[in-house]
Amino acid sequence: MTVFKNIKELIKTLDWSKELLSEMFEKRNSFSYKYDMAVQVLGDVERVEKLIETEVIRKNGAYLEIDEQYLDFFELVLEVNEQISTAFIQESIQLVKDSINFYLKENNADKQFSYLKQTKSALQKIGRIINRSIIDLNRNIDNTFKYESNYKIKIDRLENFDLKRTQIKDLIEQTDDLITNDELTFFKTASDIELNQIVNKLRLQLADARHNISETHNQIIEYINQTKHKTQLLEKVKQVKYLRDMFELKSKTNFEATLINNNALLFSNKLQFSTKLSIDYLQTDEGRDIIDKAIRKFKTENKPVIQLSEIISDNYLQTEVEQEYFINIEEVKRGFIASGNHLFDFIMSYKFPREVDFGERVTLFCRLASVYENEFNNSDNYTRKEDIEFAMIYPK
Repeated sequence: MTVFKNIKELIKTLDWSKELLSEMFEKRNSFSYKYDMAVQVLGDVERVEKLIETEVIRKNGAYLEIDEQYLDFFELVLEVNEQISTAFIQESIQLVKDSINFYLKENNADKQFSYLKQTKSALQKIGRIINRSIIDLNRNIDNTFKYESNYKIKIDRLENFDLKRTQIKDLIEQTDDLITNDELTFFKTASDIELNQIVNKLRLQLADARHNISETHNQIIEYINQTKHKTQLLEKVKQVKYLRDMFELKSKTNFEATLINNNALLFSNKLQFSTKLSIDYLQTDEGRDIIDKAIRKFKTENKPVIQLSEIISDNYLQTEVEQEYFINIEEVKRGFIASGNHLFDFIMSYKFPREVDFGERVTLFCRLASVYENEFNNSDNYTRKEDIEFAMIYPK
């Protein structure tokens, strides 16, 4: 395994592989990304092998997938993670306890300060992670209820989320006990203004978390009840269909009598209201068709009078040809690639079939830079011309 030497090398690797990683991340649940497809995207076998060696991606037969540590990072940052883990909260709570214990036993002021710093950092993480976990939990609950088609799996997943909710609730109480009851000696001994601010903020976060986790519990119960109701209804419909297919519906059930006695609005006749049509509508082609149908239906002898329009003036019948030249950006792009010059100067000096002012040329520059971004080489250098700052863009 090749290890990245520093953070710059890691960021640079992720940069030149961003197209591949973006596409693989979109297909992370389908497991259908082949090795040959990755070579086509990057255009270089050595780069694909470099990603495999550094374990950014992993090879599984003829297929590739993003390594778990990078996949977890992308899902966490983009807030699309489906797995709710409470282990990190528990680890942070234990880290706070250990740091406090070391702080109280240490006599060296510098080492005490380092343990105090660890404690403050861990307390800040606990508040963020608890709120983040509740948000992820609510999102996954909504997605499961809306998009899971299998009712049995839906109920199981919702019940599993309720267990996660219970775990998060227990961790909230553990954290509250930690800063309120368990470590009073430390919080009174370590007279630190920033620590007090962190603890006060954490108490507010825990209060919000209690309220949110309670709402999550109510939502899960509501979703489970709705799903079970739909499941029971579906089973009844299946049973009714089976009896109907076996021609036993009338003999074994009171289905027909139940429908006859049901006065639900669904079984009521559709009410129709007559409304007068406007004069403007009757003058249209659709309105004329309605009038003709009414004449045929009621067999009226009155025939509508067709009003003739005025004679069209000869001036309207004279044709004039107006020519307008459109700029072919594909042709301009081909000329730019063959020129070797940077894009802005090329656009400014390009000879168009008609007069093109400076503002329109700047607009064309922006349009080409946007449409053909992947075909041009966008440098980090910028320059100015007539109060306009632009990037130096060259052909690849």
